[in-house]
Order: sequence, then structure tokens, then C-alpha cells
Amino acid sequence: MIDVFLLLGSNLGNRKLFLDKAIEHISAEIASVEKASSIYETQSWGKTDEPDYLNQVILIKTNKPARVILQKVLNIEQELGRVREAKWGSRVIDIDILFYGDAVIDEPDLKVPHPQLHNRRFTLEPLNELAPKLFHPVLRKNINQLKTELTDSLIVKKI
Repeated sequence: MIDVFLLLGSNLGNRKLFLDKAIEHISAEIASVEKASSIYETQSWGKTDEPDYLNQVILIKTNKPARVILQKVLNIEQELGRVREAKWGSRVIDIDILFYGDAVIDEPDLKVPHPQLHNRRFTLEPLNELAPKLFHPVLRKNINQLKTELTDSLIVKKI
């Protein structure tokens, strides 16, 4: 079984409900959630004039290929009402694949580990809560080291 870390985010509507619904769909359609971080309220990253997000990292264990997981999370986003309008725009749900075991995947529409995770406090705070010693196979550092070196100063608070 492969450890897969997913980042969930929502900044529209009932944000907590969208995180819960995403977890329900992931459990039913991909694999059950082994661990879940606390939920963090975070300032919007990229487009700073957007509403604050709720973010959470979950761990699932599966043998499904990364491409299948990507298609399933995109389908879940769509089922929950996500509309893709603007890069970094507001959304009811966003599900990103952060890690797929220790695989490094560099395809046009699938990049794992997530190429921005080391720059984002809203990703590293919940990920560090679950797996501080998780090793980033490209940057060759663990999550706690990446969090320590982070320059992102956006507010991320556990709720």
C-alpha cells in the first residue's frame, strides 16, 4: 500500500462541510482516511483578496495509480460543485495530491510531490502535524525542515 497525502481546501460556502464531504467521497471512492490533521484557517495565497480558507491534510493508503487518484479527486471536486474560473481563485473545494509514496512524477497535468508545497505555510503546517519526518524526494529534506525554512508569512491558525 502506498501512502498518499492529500491537501483539502475550501473558501466558499460552508467550508467545514465541504471538507467533510470531500473526506466522505475520498473514503468511498479512493480509500479510507488513515489520519487527518487538524483544520487550519488560512489567509488566501496567490490571490490575497479572496476569503480565508479552511485547509486540512489527510493520509490515505492505496494501491491505485496516481493518475487514477488524480482523476477521482477531480471528479469529486466537480461533484461538490467546484468551478474553475481563475488561477488561485475561490473554490468550494480543492484537493491536491501532495505526495504519492516517494514517487516523483513530472507530467504536464500531474506533478508529485506537489511543486509548491515547500512554499506554502497552509500546506506545511497541517502536513507537519501528520508527518514531520516525511522525506521530500526532490528537495531531500523532511517536512519539519521545510517548515522551519519557510518564508511564507501568511497567517495559518489551527481551529
